[in-house]
Amino acid sequence: MQMALELAHQAVANGEVPVGAIIVKDGVVIGRGSNAPISLRDPTAHAEINAMREAAAFLGNYRLVDCTMYVTLEPCAMCSGAIQHARIAKLVFGASDPKTGACGSVINLMSEPKLNHHTEVVSGVLADECGAMLSAFFKKRRQQP
Repeated sequence: MQMALELAHQAVANGEVPVGAIIVKDGVVIGRGSNAPISLRDPTAHAEINAMREAAAFLGNYRLVDCTMYVTLEPCAMCSGAIQHARIAKLVFGASDPKTGACGSVINLMSEPKLNHHTEVVSGVLADECGAMLSAFFKKRRQQP
């Protein structure tokens, strides 16, 4: 999660919401991503999606079987769906997202029985640190003219 936090700091440096994600397989980081929808002008360029793109390119496969994703913020519905489609085995996230979180906060796509893949979810890892970074970012943004 520390590596994901470092990527979240990079997102802030680029004027993006501070979210970072990494994907690990067999103890090796195979994908990294930070939020970039503003700079890339791409609504899908969330940290999770960017990490999955890099991991898929590394593996040469769109299926990320036996992988674990670490992300600083609870994934939204788009990212949760992509995580399931990629068949990521485990998701570890830091801060919960009470407005758009799709892994238990608003809805829980990861445990929806009608879906054919269920990613294991571990929440709250370094939640205070992840949440503080997001709070500071949005506080600063609200103070700007």
